[in-house]
Amino acid sequence: MRSKRQYSDFFTNAQKTMNLASVRKAEKKAENILLNLKLADLRKKIGLKQAEVPGFSQTSISRIETREDLKLSTLIGYINALGMDIEIRAISKSGKRKKEKDRNILILKS
Repeated sequence: MRSKRQYSDFFTNAQKTMNLASVRKAEKKAENILLNLKLADLRKKIGLKQAEVPGFSQTSISRIETREDLKLSTLIGYINALGMDIEIRAISKSGKRKKEKDRNILILKS
């Protein structure tokens, strides 16, 4: 009987056969896809269709939700049009979690 392969096996093998540049490119593309899905999901969760977002045409919303690179000002405008604010936090890359009051963070709000 053949054992089931784990998904981790696929990714481990893919990394062995791909060069570093290809891995980085694939990771960036995956991040962009996730961002785009999240933007569309956010809009859908509040019950708006692309054509119903105030201040934007349906075509503009489609482009925003599928772009690989998005200007921060465009993202802020999109989020504000959904009736929401955006908060961006700059945190340490070290991965060490500190208490909120002890961290050096920069918070930008729209």
